[in-house]
Amino acid sequence: MAKQYETVIGLEVHVELATKTKIFCGCSTAFGGAPNTHTCPVCTGMPGSLPVLNKQVVNYAMAVGLATNCTITQYCKFDRKNYFYPDNPQNYQISQLYLPICRNGYVDIETSEGKKSVGIHEIHMEEDAGKLIHDEWEDCSLVDYNRSGVPLIEIVSEPDMRSAEEVIAYLEKLRMIVQYLGVSDCKLNEGSMRADVNLSVREVGAETFGTRTEMKNLNSFRAITHAIAGERERQIELLETGQQVTQETRRWDDTKEYSYAMRSKEDAQDYRYFPDPDLVPVYISDAWLQQVRDNQPEFREEKMARYKKEFDIPEYDIGIITDSKHLADLFEETVAICGQPKKVSNWLMGETLRLLKEKNMDPEDICFSPQNLARLIGLVDSKAVNSTVAKEIFEVMFAEDIDPEKYVEEKGLKTVNDEGALRKIIEEVISANPQSVEDYRGGKQKAIGFLVGQTMKAMKGKADPGMVNKVLKELL
Repeated sequence: MAKQYETVIGLEVHVELATKTKIFCGCSTAFGGAPNTHTCPVCTGMPGSLPVLNKQVVNYAMAVGLATNCTITQYCKFDRKNYFYPDNPQNYQISQLYLPICRNGYVDIETSEGKKSVGIHEIHMEEDAGKLIHDEWEDCSLVDYNRSGVPLIEIVSEPDMRSAEEVIAYLEKLRMIVQYLGVSDCKLNEGSMRADVNLSVREVGAETFGTRTEMKNLNSFRAITHAIAGERERQIELLETGQQVTQETRRWDDTKEYSYAMRSKEDAQDYRYFPDPDLVPVYISDAWLQQVRDNQPEFREEKMARYKKEFDIPEYDIGIITDSKHLADLFEETVAICGQPKKVSNWLMGETLRLLKEKNMDPEDICFSPQNLARLIGLVDSKAVNSTVAKEIFEVMFAEDIDPEKYVEEKGLKTVNDEGALRKIIEEVISANPQSVEDYRGGKQKAIGFLVGQTMKAMKGKADPGMVNKVLKELL
């Protein structure tokens, strides 16, 4: 009988924190910017420069720790992780090995297999390295230190996951927690959330873990799913043919759908860790910890429960709206202005999601304001525009956040509610379409639909369909 294998997966997730300045200096952390313009002697590792810790980084790390049920280490300190690499200007990275800020937490996930807790071994603070750009044309590598010193937290899970589905559920849960906290935008494509996958396989029922490999360069959920499947197969194939799995770091190539070895996996002693002599230990008082605890936001589960009580909208809508903090904020702020939860929900669930999908955007990229969405709902309610025109206005508003009231005035899109003018047009439509009139009078109810359409066309869509129907029936 063929052997059955089980995949064992643990993750190291790096999250870039949304502070305005870097972890140990005052340089900007903004994404983009010309190479090496967000730099100073500290983040480029100049001799004699000294780091000073950014307090906001500690606040953010504690907030994530509390949200993931961790114990906060109230006396923690920074260590130097020594390694030579061109994008690492000091030849060491300031990180935390011995006393990380958060320990022993967990998050609950849900998959098709049911509910499960994934343990979090630790969360530590550290600085990011610079970025190497390989120039094929000049056949050289260039380094951009803008990212050097950008604050990160690294969330290290226990090896509790057994499938790609569990990994994605865990990452989505972490991303949601972090976004709700406002700690990071977690954009995988911009590198503000990165996951390294530690994976091993073992025979089903075995007690000990197999030899693990670590895969880097995974910048989308799709790449992570493919990399897990690919690495699982590669390791099983080695074991089936009597070979050993080597403990190593591998790089995933998303275009070739293949991973290849980068280097043998180092252990902690290879990095010669020692406490950083330039930074004092961090002491977190009970009062400071309580302050962070008091500032925690309302998370998704609490939001869903409140929406169910406060707003008359379907549970399905609640699930989708609260899935994104930005969407939930937009919903709440618009409802606060116009007081119509169901209509706001309809616009978000319908047109907004359709356009996001069409343009391949995240809810975080929505630019229209709650004020303008409320104004558009008001225009439809007062019958100033009909629903067809409203959808056209919404498309423009989605793209450039225009004021729909001004837009309607400028473009002359107001619904014509002048019955006299309407009557005149309908009379013309009736005399131009004798066949449809005859059909309708002969009992074909559907014929009126054609006449309504012709009238709307003649009115350039700016008529109230209800009134068109009423006048048509009268004249017929």
